[in-house]
Order: sequence, then C-alpha cells, then structure tokens
Amino acid sequence: MTAAEFDEEYHRWEIRTEKGETMRTRFLVQCTGFASKAFIPDLKGLESFKGECHHTGHWPQNGLSLKGKRVGIIGTGASGVQVAQEAGREAAHLTVFQRTPILAIPMQQRKLDAETQSEMKKDYPEIFQKRRETSGGFDISRIDAPALSYSEEERQATYERLWQLGGFHFWAGTFEDVLLDEDANRTAYNFWRDKTRARIQDPVIAEKLAPMEPPHPFGVKRPSLEQWYYEIFNQSNVSLVDVGETPIEEVVPEGIRTSQGVCELDILVLATGFDAATGGLTQIDIRGTGGKSLKEKWAQGASTQFGIATSGFPNMLMLYGPQSPAGFCNGPTCAELQGEWVVSCMKYLRAKGFEQIEATVEAENAWTAHISAIAEMTLFPKAKSWYMGANIPGKPLQLLNYPSVPMYMELCEASAAAGYSGFALS
Repeated sequence: MTAAEFDEEYHRWEIRTEKGETMRTRFLVQCTGFASKAFIPDLKGLESFKGECHHTGHWPQNGLSLKGKRVGIIGTGASGVQVAQEAGREAAHLTVFQRTPILAIPMQQRKLDAETQSEMKKDYPEIFQKRRETSGGFDISRIDAPALSYSEEERQATYERLWQLGGFHFWAGTFEDVLLDEDANRTAYNFWRDKTRARIQDPVIAEKLAPMEPPHPFGVKRPSLEQWYYEIFNQSNVSLVDVGETPIEEVVPEGIRTSQGVCELDILVLATGFDAATGGLTQIDIRGTGGKSLKEKWAQGASTQFGIATSGFPNMLMLYGPQSPAGFCNGPTCAELQGEWVVSCMKYLRAKGFEQIEATVEAENAWTAHISAIAEMTLFPKAKSWYMGANIPGKPLQLLNYPSVPMYMELCEASAAAGYSGFALS
C-alpha cells in the first residue's frame, strides 16, 4: 500500500498499491507493526562503497554468506547483536562499530526433546491466560516488592534465579521498582555488569561493553537477548570500535574511514534501527478528512485514543500502533487483545447501524497526556531510545508505548462498555 485517502461523501477509504491497484473499503485496519520502516543514517560516502551493504531490516531473502569475508556492523541493538554473534563464527574478520553499549541479557536457549515439549503444552491454557494478566503480556510476573526491601544476599539470589531462567525474566520478572527508581535500578545494572564482565577477557574491551558506570538505566532501552555475543570479543577475528572515541568519518569504496584510518570491508551491515511505532504508518501517504495527511498530523508527536484510532481518520483502526502497549508487550498478546477489541467494535457498529467511528480530539489529547504523565514517573526519559523516539533525528520525544497490558485493556473495555466513549460514532 502506497497511499490511502478517506472519501468523505461515501465514507470509504480508497487505497492505492505499488502495483497501481485501487480498492475501496469501509474499514482500514493498519497492521504495519512497530518496526517496519528501516532507519539509514546519513553516512557520508555510503553510496561509494564497492562491497555489499544491507540494512538488517532489508536482509536478502536467500540469506547472506559471511564466511571468509571482512564484515563491518554499525549498530548494536537487537539485530546488530544477532548478526554479530553469528558473523563472529564465520567471518574472516568482524568489526563492530558501537555508539552505546547494549545491555543484552542471556537467552539461555536450549533444545527441547519431544517429551519436554509435550509436558509444556499441557500448561498452554494457563500460560495463554497469564499473558493477559501481566504488564508485558508475557507469562512472567514482576516481583511485588521494591528491590531495596530485600537484603543484599536475598536480592543477589533473586537476580541469579532470573538470570538462569533466561529470556526476558531478568527484565520483565524483576522487582516492581527497577524501572521507576534509580537506586533500585542500579542494583540490577550492577548485577548485569558483573555477570557480563566476567565473560570478557580484555579489561579495556570489558569497560566498553559493560562499563563500571551505567550508560543509562538498565532496561529503559530494550535489552536484546543474546547467546554468545560477549564471547565473540575474546576472539582474534573480532574488533570493537567505540565511535565515541574513534568516530566514523565517511564510507569509502574500500570500507569505513575512522579517525584512525580505513577499515577495509567486503560486507557492511547497517544495524541502525527503525523509525519505530509511527514510521511504518507515516511512510504511507494516508489522508483523512480535509485531505490532511497522517504525517502532517503527527509532525509534533503521535496522538491517538488507545493507540487504536486517531481523530480526523474515520474508520482507520490500528493494531500494534503508537501509544498502545506494542513495544513494551509480547507481540502476539498485544495483537490478539487489540484484534478482539477491534472486531467487537465493528460488530457493535453494524448492530447499532453506525457507519463510522473516529477518535475524538478531547479523548486523544487526554490519552497522550496520560502517557506523558506515566513516562515522567519512570526512568524511560533518561535514555535516548526508540521507546522515546530519540533514535530518529528530529522526531518528537515522547513515550511511544503504554506500559501495562492489564491497565490498558481495563480502559479499552470500559470504553466499549460505555458505548465506545472517547469515540464519535455516526
């Protein structure tokens, strides 16, 4: 889809595709995801590079062999970590260009035999229900206590248990105030730092990857999951470039020129992130009532009702949109809950004879203010992250996600029970 425009006379959306097709629909349900628009930084000379260059969001469909190649990766977010730990195994040489250390946590991935899988599947109904009851939509609950209410010994034992469980347990299953209180957060960071530094042999590299002082509070940037990411920096074929100390000056045909010289490359990987939450929508020419585009409307920041609808765009409903739990939530959980709400809404409109639904300006302003107030109660504004839109030059800073699935659904369901309060039905 390249464009969509609302026909105010017939109350229909006219959609155009890249193949030149045109279609009309009553409802336009946007399921663009929160990371569908890749961000490519303005790197001087990028077009001159003679090797292969790929953004992780546009990875070759048939894969890419890194074996025996000189590989450079710019960025150490989720996709940067994923590519780096694999490239370190087969590249002739891998150079990782890092701006900010990623506070990655161990996936603790393991193979499951058929018997174990069968036993786990017996718990699926309980697991699926629990996802709807936890703040992040995982089958992981936070500890109902402040971090500092535990003794040092108890706290360390708790962190160790979460660490060994792997996945997001150390982040989503931690103490209730780790993302709210700096002192509590520091206990989590210190544990992460010490566990991570123990895996890195060179103390200079250890300080760059897991510094003694936190680069930002733990968990307020998405903590990527890793398997052997930190161990690759013990290998002779892997180098780390701290671009704060050794800036990238330009891309040249042979590779990347830094203040220390040219790093020759065969393959350049841009793990430079995405215009999260809003970018997937604003890259499409979507025009609502009065011909105003969504990109124009959100120029000063996203504004929605529940992250599902925005005023001026009747019958356009969003799943996994900005100001919904989206980026803070287990994806399937969020999509399922919002999908159920949207389907129920459509059935209600049909049963009551309404032609369209649209968020009111008052409701979306209140929702935006509500999320801003929540942000100020947390540590999220203390980091330059895509959670806040800070990874995109010029993008307004705002918390782009709602932090609690149960609270969110309670508000959505209350609106529906009141005949969809916060929305204009006509």
